[in-house]
Amino acid sequence: MTHAKYTRRAALGLVGLGAVAGTAYVWSATRVSSGAGTLTAPEALAAVEAGRLVLVDVRRPDEWAATGIAKGAVPIDMRRDDFVEAVSAALQARPGQPVAFICARGVRSRRVTEMMRALGGVEIVDIPEGMLGSSAGPGWLERGLPLDKVSQ
Repeated sequence: MTHAKYTRRAALGLVGLGAVAGTAYVWSATRVSSGAGTLTAPEALAAVEAGRLVLVDVRRPDEWAATGIAKGAVPIDMRRDDFVEAVSAALQARPGQPVAFICARGVRSRRVTEMMRALGGVEIVDIPEGMLGSSAGPGWLERGLPLDKVSQ
């Protein structure tokens, strides 16, 4: 995905994230994230299970099929032309909640997190250890955290 495509998509999606279903998003008074807008995989799971976070898995469908997705995550391939709109739609059912992004090892989720933070609106959180682990941590799978299957 090119930077120009992200820029165009970000500009088009600004209204979508800023006011989904007529509800203006504002930064949460109670931050979900620890540190500089990141969560560990267990922290993300706890927030999802408590209904305080929308978790989006930005990997490819073949990756979802190979490993499953994090329990409670919404699978939205970051390569979709309507990525911002798809994230906005996922937030409609849970207005005002922070959204966190997870990928395999934290590289793609960091890029998506930076792009989405530029839009403003809801709190954006990164899961830098990802599903497979990185220097940020062992990852969702290695930690033995629960998974959901994705139907193709």
